[in-house]
Amino acid sequence: MKLKILASFIATALLTVLVIPFHLAAQEQEDKKEQKTKHHHYKLIDVGTFGGPNSYFTFISRPLNKHGVAAGMADTPAAVNPPLCLVDCFLTHAFLWKHGVITDLGALPGIGGSFVNDINAKGVVTGMSLNGRTTPVLGGLPLFDAVVWKDGELTDLGTFGGPASYAGAINDHDQVVGFALNSTPDSFDLGSSCQNFPMPTQMHAFIWHEGFLRDLGTLGGTDSCALFINERGQVAGNSFTNTVANPGTGLPTLHPFLWDGDEMKDLGTLGGTLAFANGINNRGQIAGASTLAGDSTYHAFLWDKEKLTDFGTLGGSFVEVIGLNETGEMVGQAQLPNSQTLHAFLAKNGGMTDLGTLDGNPCGLAISINARSQIVGFSHDCSLNNAHAFLWEDGHMIDLNTVVPSYSALTLTQATFINDRGEITAERVLSNGDQRAVLLIPCDENHPNVEDCDYRETEVTTEAPVRSVPTATSTAKPSAAEMMMRYRSLVANPYRRFGALPLK
Repeated sequence: MKLKILASFIATALLTVLVIPFHLAAQEQEDKKEQKTKHHHYKLIDVGTFGGPNSYFTFISRPLNKHGVAAGMADTPAAVNPPLCLVDCFLTHAFLWKHGVITDLGALPGIGGSFVNDINAKGVVTGMSLNGRTTPVLGGLPLFDAVVWKDGELTDLGTFGGPASYAGAINDHDQVVGFALNSTPDSFDLGSSCQNFPMPTQMHAFIWHEGFLRDLGTLGGTDSCALFINERGQVAGNSFTNTVANPGTGLPTLHPFLWDGDEMKDLGTLGGTLAFANGINNRGQIAGASTLAGDSTYHAFLWDKEKLTDFGTLGGSFVEVIGLNETGEMVGQAQLPNSQTLHAFLAKNGGMTDLGTLDGNPCGLAISINARSQIVGFSHDCSLNNAHAFLWEDGHMIDLNTVVPSYSALTLTQATFINDRGEITAERVLSNGDQRAVLLIPCDENHPNVEDCDYRETEVTTEAPVRSVPTATSTAKPSAAEMMMRYRSLVANPYRRFGALPLK
């Protein structure tokens, strides 16, 4: 089944702008090594909609907190027309789901569309709401203001004098980070490296707390964005370091930064001119990816105690880090040797493990990892067909469709987040093509007396990681910019850590 887009602010027009044809080389596969293992069932909860056809959990910082309270987006019955068809052609509202009840969080006056990006342990939600302005970039896309929903009230965080702002994450102290635009026209695109599309004016990273929006500045260039914050108030993001375009990328040098209450600390790169922060944990460790010298190869990195450690790849020239846990373990997707194929990976102790795929699918993407090293994501055919949500634990990957009640009218296509209690947010597609946000509650010893839970263990077939071995190789070496666009066109998550692109 063709995967529908997840919730996003990015218009469908981006797809036609950035998609690069994805040609898989002829491949041979090793024989699968199957074995049976016992696994518990999950209770599946459909959070519903606001009267429209679809609801969504995005790949946001945290769609589900440690208490099992979730935040996402759901369609209303109101139809909208392009360019307002950012998620689908229905007006979308942010929601809070708690104890079986879905609550409409509302939106700013005017158009009325709102979107979620993070929820903290207290159930305070941050995200964006359409502000009635538009951008000439990519056909007049609507713009938005960063907002916070707390105790039933919506707060507009404002801007730095420009037409938009964006909230990326919130911690348990209700500190919010993101970026806000000023009124100076922008010469370079940082939006695509800050979970967004190109913005019309310069953007600066901010931290917001108790009504005050603080400009964090830049590393010397024109633009910056803050995307992640931990419970210590440490902030991670990306910033241009100068205003000189590099010939290989067409962009100024871009570095990740750490802000620790005073000023931005430049974390550097692995030798190239492009590096990105993709997460921060409460130890102050920062995960990301960087080009090497020449900007033709990406490697994963972990910054820890003033040191940037190169974790490499799975043998190919591209890697994307998406999830980071409290012990410094990272997950994402990486290219295999001499191939366009991408596999899910686990990176720890200085190296990477190939997690393989499901059902012979050549591609896989790991999205989230919790403190117990449980990993969720999805496996697909590299064109986002035949997508199945997976859980990886104890060295094995299982199809989550095999451990939920058997509903013939649905398929779990993607698992987007797992908290430390093992509760999972996921997307399911109905037989009519509608998409729904669902929660998976494990029927295990940590969740006793859950109504309708099947506490019997079930025997599940697990597969050892399968490596794709190409029989043909490409002689053309893609540039860093080409690799960036290629990966955007392949990933189903609109809230990419390196940029944003919805896929149908």
